[in-house]
Amino acid sequence: MHKAGFVNIVGNPNVGKSTLMNQLVGERVSIATFKAQTTRHRIMGIYNTEDMQIVFSDTPGVVKPNYKLQESMLNFSVSALADADVLLYVTDVVEKPDKNSEFVERVSRQSAPVLLLINKIDLTNQAGLVKLVEDWQKVLPTAEIIPVSALNNFNVDYVMKRIRELLPDSPPYFDKDQWTDKPARFFVSEIIREKILLYYDKEIPYSTEVVVELFKEEEKMIRIMAIIYVERDSQKGIIIGKEGKALKKVATEARKSLEKFFGKTVFLEVFVKVDKDWRNSDRKLKNFGYQLD
Repeated sequence: MHKAGFVNIVGNPNVGKSTLMNQLVGERVSIATFKAQTTRHRIMGIYNTEDMQIVFSDTPGVVKPNYKLQESMLNFSVSALADADVLLYVTDVVEKPDKNSEFVERVSRQSAPVLLLINKIDLTNQAGLVKLVEDWQKVLPTAEIIPVSALNNFNVDYVMKRIRELLPDSPPYFDKDQWTDKPARFFVSEIIREKILLYYDKEIPYSTEVVVELFKEEEKMIRIMAIIYVERDSQKGIIIGKEGKALKKVATEARKSLEKFFGKTVFLEVFVKVDKDWRNSDRKLKNFGYQLD
């Protein structure tokens, strides 16, 4: 009998959801940086064996929206509650169970089995972990609580074992050679955005969006032209940097990561454009692929 199902990963920002997703799928599907709100979309990573298909879904960290982009991000997280066969609620040893209690309340009403993963356990001691498990059991009494370290791959095998046991009998939802639902262009924009998150401070990374205008794959090379959109002229200046050095660094590091990702030589051109207040525009957000109501 073949098993298949949707395993959706939810939780607050910066608890390690994307790192966990990449460990479970065995591919670098989600960008994972040390900054909150790295994931903006719902990204599927598909794990296939002969008798099983697990469709993992990484979602944006749950935040109280301050602008329309964050409303879209919250929509992705809420939709992940509705169609999960197994729900992975990820927290960490720093976070208290009462953070974002409204979303936790929604999780508690799920009919699908919930695995509550306490991540980053290498940052606490045994007594601290025991107390945290007790606190979470009061909030989500039906959830199975599993301590993990996604970064160090601790207990991730056990999480996979439990997912296998909980999956329903079903034919596969996707072709067996498919490992994500996203096109190549999506990963180009995510990798460039990852470099922006790593190399710029404060508001800059959150005010940017990356659009791939050209993706032409040849036998030995991929030619890519991408545009980094910002909200203000001052941000454009910061992204480009003195004598273009900042933008050149981003492009160089992105090209190296893209070559590793695609296993081919990459020719990458990156430009910067101002698109005022794109984070609050329904039309622009839809153009950029965000899910509105």
